[in-house]
Amino acid sequence: MAKEKTHINLVFIGHVDHGKSTAVGRMLYDSKNIDEQTMRKLQEKAKQLGKPGFEFAFIMDNLKEEQERGVTIDLAHKKFETDKYYFTIIDAPGHRDFIKNMITGASQADAGVLVVSANMSDGVQAQTKEHVFLARTLGVSQLIIGINKMDLAKYDQKRFEEVKKQVSDLLKSVQYNPDDVQFVAMAAFPGDNVVKKSDKMAWYTGPTLLEAINNLKEPEKPTDLPLRLPIQDVYNITGIGVVPVGRVETGVMKIGDKVIFVPAREGKGVTGEVKSIEMHHEQMQQALPGDNIGFNVRGIGKKDIARGDVLGKVDNPPTVATEFTARMIVLNHPTVVTVGYTPVFHIHTAQVACKVIAIEKKLNPATGETLQENPDFIKNGDAAIVKIKPITPLVIEKYSEIPHMARFAIRDSGSTVAAGQCIDLVKK
Repeated sequence: MAKEKTHINLVFIGHVDHGKSTAVGRMLYDSKNIDEQTMRKLQEKAKQLGKPGFEFAFIMDNLKEEQERGVTIDLAHKKFETDKYYFTIIDAPGHRDFIKNMITGASQADAGVLVVSANMSDGVQAQTKEHVFLARTLGVSQLIIGINKMDLAKYDQKRFEEVKKQVSDLLKSVQYNPDDVQFVAMAAFPGDNVVKKSDKMAWYTGPTLLEAINNLKEPEKPTDLPLRLPIQDVYNITGIGVVPVGRVETGVMKIGDKVIFVPAREGKGVTGEVKSIEMHHEQMQQALPGDNIGFNVRGIGKKDIARGDVLGKVDNPPTVATEFTARMIVLNHPTVVTVGYTPVFHIHTAQVACKVIAIEKKLNPATGETLQENPDFIKNGDAAIVKIKPITPLVIEKYSEIPHMARFAIRDSGSTVAAGQCIDLVKK
């Protein structure tokens, strides 16, 4: 197989109307990932809808309702290549009502671009804070800050520095180190410092947005952690036999490995030996983190395993928890969360009903400090430490040990109500 470019999932986050979609659209257009003809159509459409200036945003906002409201509702995914990387760009909604989609986006992301408007009335807003905290909680390790709308701030260096300081203080409050973060002075609508260097800010010597994205570090492949591969599907293929399919989250899987699937069959686990591995229809000797593979295991029948089971090596099997403690944020619950609440938890590929058996602490979502011990309930916007009991056996790991297997989202009647990570557990 030819050496493919490293793939990075990049999420654009930030407060509503600070210019996320426009920044993405401008970047795709100026880097020739969108052609003139498509752009002209979008310009005409923007004029017809009485929203001239929204054409770049429309590249990502492909839902009709979004174009009429001028607000990003759903997650949009776009492929984008630079000379160095291959990106999937996730444009996440900034609007309060749509935060659940932003979570889905951030939980898939390796890196993020936080867009903050430099316009005098803007700067760091409520949702800027919420998005930074969520990005942190959901494990987005690298951030770029696009200080946008510099044209409305008259390309003033003083205003750039003010916003940079506001954002730096916010980053520190959630344990990001501002020294590791790239800050870009840009104006997405006129196209300053997105792909093309601006001639309007002689004082600015930093990268354009495109250069900043190219400067991202390759996501580390956690090959030194134990093997964990959540099963997405199980196929029966004539001539080969049972072929489970999934993505290696951590560790390395090789032909000949003795493996175990858990909880599989009432939580006892089933074991076998890896006979073959293939990706993109090519046989492989081993699979690494990030690889989506199909594989065959000697001694496993179709009925033995199912989606949501996790494969590991026999000498270091995945952890089945009878209960776990989590740090969690409530985002979109219709009323309040109390002890006894039993929603569906989405953890890797598993979907399991779990019961809240204790709410131990309510936390300040921006700083993580304890606000209240054993509160009666938690509601939207609250962060908390909770104890949770899965109704059926479930694989989850501690965030401190295997973070990739510790994150979860909670869904209830069709929407994401909360998200979090497992910080401690009781092993079966």
